[in-house]
Amino acid sequence: MMVNRTTPPISPDGTIDPSEASGVLNTLESLLDDIKNSNKSNAGIVMGEVIGVIQLQDKNTKRKDIDICYSSQQNLMNVVETNQKTDFPWSVKIPSEAFDKSSLQNNGSAFVGVLRYPNLGKKDETKNYAVLNNEVYGITMGANISNLTNNIEMTTKLKTSVGNASCTSWDGNGNLEWTTFGCETEMIDNNTIKCSCSHLTFFAVLMSVPDASAVAPYLDSLTLISSVGCGISVFFLAIALFMHFLLRKAKSNQATKILINILVALFLLNVSFLSNESVANSGDKNACVFIALLMHYSMLTSFTWFFIQALHMYLWLIRQNVTITNYMRKITVLGWGVSMPIVVAVLSTGGYKAVTLSSTSGKIARMCWITDLFIQYIVNIGFYSLVFIFTTIIFIIIVTNIFQSRDIRATEGKRLMFRKQLMMVLSLFLLFGLTWAVAFFSYGPMLIPSYYIFSVLNSFQGFFLFLYYYHIHNDVAGHFSDDPGSSSTTSSIVKVSNAVDNIYN
Repeated sequence: MMVNRTTPPISPDGTIDPSEASGVLNTLESLLDDIKNSNKSNAGIVMGEVIGVIQLQDKNTKRKDIDICYSSQQNLMNVVETNQKTDFPWSVKIPSEAFDKSSLQNNGSAFVGVLRYPNLGKKDETKNYAVLNNEVYGITMGANISNLTNNIEMTTKLKTSVGNASCTSWDGNGNLEWTTFGCETEMIDNNTIKCSCSHLTFFAVLMSVPDASAVAPYLDSLTLISSVGCGISVFFLAIALFMHFLLRKAKSNQATKILINILVALFLLNVSFLSNESVANSGDKNACVFIALLMHYSMLTSFTWFFIQALHMYLWLIRQNVTITNYMRKITVLGWGVSMPIVVAVLSTGGYKAVTLSSTSGKIARMCWITDLFIQYIVNIGFYSLVFIFTTIIFIIIVTNIFQSRDIRATEGKRLMFRKQLMMVLSLFLLFGLTWAVAFFSYGPMLIPSYYIFSVLNSFQGFFLFLYYYHIHNDVAGHFSDDPGSSSTTSSIVKVSNAVDNIYN
């Protein structure tokens, strides 16, 4: 049975108004009596470019899953058997649980209506997404269908590789605002996107943000730089840890112990990054979640230890007369414990999933990471921003004191070499994790240069810190009550310079 309805209003640019699309979907229920009178279980719907299908399930029969597929060759939608849907570019599986809920809210009657909308909504060049194939699918069952245990599954076949695809929904009210809430995205065999959603409404697959598209031509080189840098860092970090635990453990002071914790955190971060793509390609969801959690935890832990390093320098070099009992034990708990509640919270919300990226060469890369941009911005960028602000303030204070002491000591005939002071500053820059701040400049004309600088500095960070660790020769006590008797500004500045000289040589 085929039903022709009035075509939704189409604007001169070929788009369909969202409010009209929502209204048309809600009127499908008016077709039920016509379908029942024709003794048919389903009917095709044609409204100009908008096509669809409506399917009834008899109240006297057991509810069952059904598959509805769209055929681009015939430009129609139809209900098919499960084993016949593999060649269709788009299909949706409606679980029996949804029909049960529809039946309870519609006095025993259960139905599903699906409409395909091309070019839904006005084109807006300022938006940071594109709708895959310009296709939006509206699904209704005449009832509030949400919180399903057996999700609605939609699959979309791809003609070419895509990057950063995400399954989204729109509630049909107001402006066309997409959300990933209630939907999960999964890539299958490089050419199929599977969307699994726990509710019914309008659905679309959104494509890469423009910045990600701009990076696509450079993805291969950035990946190579990161992989090589992380590999070198893992090698030298392992050597540094070997040297410490087997050769220098007995000579460790507080500053060295903090540095070793930084090295361990960076070692975990680099190892998890290098193994991430292999785990993502394995298709094991549990392993993907684990490696994403480990990489996220080690990254946040690295940020925390950068903060602790700056705090230690502040207490020792600036405050000086501070006494903290069980100091190393407390900062160790802080360094490794503060990130745990964060990753547990992200894990509980299902935030760790596989992400797919593609380069212009056609190479597809997968990694296990956080798919929710809200979590990415609030948790990761927000967390580092706080660390960055604190470490930058301490960095400026210490560097200022270093160069002030240079002028003071010059009058005493003890001018330090500029190269030596520059190495102090660079060492502090690395120890405080300030190289990660390059990501703040990833906009506009600085987008690509900042990505290359970020990849080089942070993937090779472990190697740079190994070089620093290798040049530590003196066993400095590193306690806070360092010469408490001196209080003059001049002597304090000189003490800062002397202390930094001892640490960074």
